[in-house]
Amino acid sequence: MNILIIEDELPASKRLSSLLVQFRPQAQILAALDSVKAAVQWLQQHPAPDLIFLDIHLGDGLCFEIFRQIQVRSPAIFTTAYDQYTLQAFKLNSIDYLLKPIDPEELQAALLKYDQLHGHTISYDPQIIQQFIQGMQQPEYKARFLVKMGNTLGFVPVQDMRYFYSEDGLVFGRIAEGKKYALDYTLESLETLLNPREFFRINRKVILQANSVSRIHPYFNNRLKLDVLPAPDFEVVVSRERASAFKEWMDL
Repeated sequence: MNILIIEDELPASKRLSSLLVQFRPQAQILAALDSVKAAVQWLQQHPAPDLIFLDIHLGDGLCFEIFRQIQVRSPAIFTTAYDQYTLQAFKLNSIDYLLKPIDPEELQAALLKYDQLHGHTISYDPQIIQQFIQGMQQPEYKARFLVKMGNTLGFVPVQDMRYFYSEDGLVFGRIAEGKKYALDYTLESLETLLNPREFFRINRKVILQANSVSRIHPYFNNRLKLDVLPAPDFEVVVSRERASAFKEWMDL
């Protein structure tokens, strides 16, 4: 099994390579490329790999530009930090998509899906690809919240929110000065509205902004305990399942 990796973030590329070596030790990673230009050149000069792992956002453009410039004959598994791109990936007849940071179990599932489809013809519709290139832009995230301020309504900029949390069936956002506001959102919906480079869901009850974290402490059962500002009246703990991804996120 020959694999090509196209990923412009070196830590993400190394992590994916390491996981692939772990799960498919017999596989050969042919190359790790970081741009549309390099990918086009490589694919023109080499036989088609068995499988391509392809980041949607590359340093010199969207990966869909590769499919516009040349005919890609290999199945692809797309990787992205932006969930809104998943529909496009499936329309391109890819094997699967993976949200970054890549979860090992999800990678294993994608590889199994590849095994099941191995040998099937993969075709990429050039018209759909061109539509993606023309229509896709950097995702727009929520800029402000309309909140109740006494007997009136006012706006709070998203960047002023230090964290969001659920309590007694309600969701609140807290700003640096300690004031909290009830929000008419679920944490699940907030995850899609907030920039993932700035906000991270650490467990079932809390989404926090990177600037709110002042200290990180090892905690039992492979979890992490955080000191955040303003200090909440509950423990802020990163779940065991999210601890590794959280550390990668804090190191962006």
